[in-house]
Amino acid sequence: MNEQMTIEQLEELMISKEGEQLEFKEAKKSFHFETLLQYCAALANEGGGEIVLGVTDKRPRSVIGSQAFNQPERTRSSLIEQLHLNIDFSVVNHPKGRVLIFHVPTHPIGNPVKYKGVYWQRQGDSLIPMSEDRLRGIFAEAGHDFSADICASATLDDLDKEAIENFRKRWMNKSRNQGLATLTQKQLLNDAEALIDGGLTYAALILFGTRKALGRHLAQAEVIFEYRTSDASGPAQQRKEFREGFFSSYDELWNLINLRNDIQHFQSGLFVLDIPTFSERVVREAVLNAVSHRDYQLGGSVFIRQHPRRLVFESPGGFPIGITEQNILDRQLPRNRRIADIFAKCGLVERSG
Repeated sequence: MNEQMTIEQLEELMISKEGEQLEFKEAKKSFHFETLLQYCAALANEGGGEIVLGVTDKRPRSVIGSQAFNQPERTRSSLIEQLHLNIDFSVVNHPKGRVLIFHVPTHPIGNPVKYKGVYWQRQGDSLIPMSEDRLRGIFAEAGHDFSADICASATLDDLDKEAIENFRKRWMNKSRNQGLATLTQKQLLNDAEALIDGGLTYAALILFGTRKALGRHLAQAEVIFEYRTSDASGPAQQRKEFREGFFSSYDELWNLINLRNDIQHFQSGLFVLDIPTFSERVVREAVLNAVSHRDYQLGGSVFIRQHPRRLVFESPGGFPIGITEQNILDRQLPRNRRIADIFAKCGLVERSG
């Protein structure tokens, strides 16, 4: 649903100082969609704000009305599709004419917004590529990415070839790039940035490492599954430790949970629907989150505890920098961005930017 703005609120906006969070354009007859995309990207990179169409940009500002984007809901959908930002709009029917305002949220933490390969910012009345200093500032918001660090003592022999092939297959299915089939495993890992200048990243170990390699280089990178019929203390009815690369164990984890995935009966009017207790999509996403968001610099393992009617995930480390209980549904910030990027390449998660 689009935001609502009154005439009074618009007039208050018009006397505000035009700056990083506010842009006025006359756009009396039209406004180029490409330019709108660039301004929205720039506003997002500057902390979010509004672009107002149908108002003069020189003081004292006045409403002249705009005929641009006469189907703003369609324009909004196109903006969201291109920029992956939850952009909204208001239409104010002012006595002097129609005013259209696009409300742009800030960029995801640590991820500047780009359009056609350029990170935009504003400079006066112009749009320019973002400076390196400002880019570094945004990237630094997310803190240090441990998964992109090189594990100096690890080699390609520490990786499971089948796990790499599992990733290759998923990446080909996602990208439809059949050329990936001809790459050596080393080149594939280079292209995925799991291998940097010949050095193996911790992301490579976490996603493709053998049990022996993880035990030697990163023993805490394991997922422990337990099945318990009750909350009573004591040994679990079943326990299995997955200290191996994610692409070696991802499917096996779901299969293990699904073994005891009882069917629940849900009454809907005259019909009784059979619904599994645990949705495969939700469970797989929770596993992905646990792997990409946990803090690998802390000891401890990811625990998945299954009960007959609930599934509990415990992951070392609190919320990433900038994520709170209040904004967790709106903001995306993987603690281990190199892992998240590799997941995105093969379609396991979507990334913005």
